[in-house]
Amino acid sequence: MRSCFVLATTRDAQGLRFSTNQLNIELSIGKIRFKAFDLGGHRIARRVWKDYYAKVDAVVYLVDANDRERFAESKRELDALLSDEMLAKAPFLVLGNKIDLAYAASEDELRYRIGLYTTGKGRVSFDDSNIRPLEVFMCSVVRRMGYGDGFRWLSQYIK
Repeated sequence: MRSCFVLATTRDAQGLRFSTNQLNIELSIGKIRFKAFDLGGHRIARRVWKDYYAKVDAVVYLVDANDRERFAESKRELDALLSDEMLAKAPFLVLGNKIDLAYAASEDELRYRIGLYTTGKGRVSFDDSNIRPLEVFMCSVVRRMGYGDGFRWLSQYIK
């Protein structure tokens, strides 16, 4: 089973919940099984993120695509994670959530506003480089769409 942790800079303490309100979540998408640590993103929860770095194979970072006012804050948090040496080899999946809402940002707008240059949605070999896999997938957790593609993409980079 692969391990990842789900981070979100959200206004509330809920973060991303797939099937339970517990901190540890088992997520199955097809034949892929993940053990996720849903750490939430409110300011108090962010203090414990580093406690989980050694336990994860990948990072899933959730952005509210409908909350443009918080894109700068989300960018700061994501940049800090991407520059942390403890996560230097961890692939990153960025999920732009809430695309079911009429005024949610598009994938292109989200990439621009949080300054992401990604590595590609297909299979890209990083074996002989210092580049980490990083990609954005748009989703609606409520409508259960989009995040499966992201987790399938992520699974190919977790050893």
